[in-house]
Amino acid sequence: MKILAIETSTMLGGAAIMDDSIGLIAEIRLNVKSTHSERLMTEIDNLIRQSLLEISEIDAFAISIGPGSFTGLRIGLSTIKGLSFATGKPVVSISTLEAFAWNFPFCKYPVCLLLDARKKEVYTAVFKWTDRDLIKISPEKVIGVKQLLEDNIFSNSNILFAGEGSLIYKEEITKKMGSNAIFAPPEKMVPLPSNVAFLGLKKALKNEFSELISLVPFYIRKSEAEIKADG
Repeated sequence: MKILAIETSTMLGGAAIMDDSIGLIAEIRLNVKSTHSERLMTEIDNLIRQSLLEISEIDAFAISIGPGSFTGLRIGLSTIKGLSFATGKPVVSISTLEAFAWNFPFCKYPVCLLLDARKKEVYTAVFKWTDRDLIKISPEKVIGVKQLLEDNIFSNSNILFAGEGSLIYKEEITKKMGSNAIFAPPEKMVPLPSNVAFLGLKKALKNEFSELISLVPFYIRKSEAEIKADG
């Protein structure tokens, strides 16, 4: 089975193709000052052509469903829905933060992922590797970093931090945790399309497909438009 995955939760978006029999076929990531709507379909087209494939040879699609950039998630999901409707192939949705955690397989420290949520808040979750399993020890939420660091998880143990939020609030994190705060290297600071493909392939092989019509981004909190509408 071949799956094409899209990751657009951050500015460094991209796509990947993976086959369950041979592994990763191709991956593309691009961080430029243009929106995903301007470059995503071009990236996907290049990815498929460079892989010597046709879109008809893709068996399923995977999408990083959030949390993350509201605009990026909307663009990614609308693109994947368009591809699905055009080809008749199914879609699986993957938690952005869970896919992100797979940047650090078998890490001996808990992994705290921080994506910038603006308004001095972050989208976050904490994961831990136990034997061969990825365990979520703190669920996805949106929260201020100061409040987050008051959790007992961050009291007396080493924590690996990753994500744009960890760079934005690095000084605050270090002031609170000192040498117990470990920061991921630059290439590991963003979710990978290949991880979305990997997790998506596992779900697709189990026929755990999403209902396309009702599938919406996992924002966690309301958008500005929704807040104004409620007010």
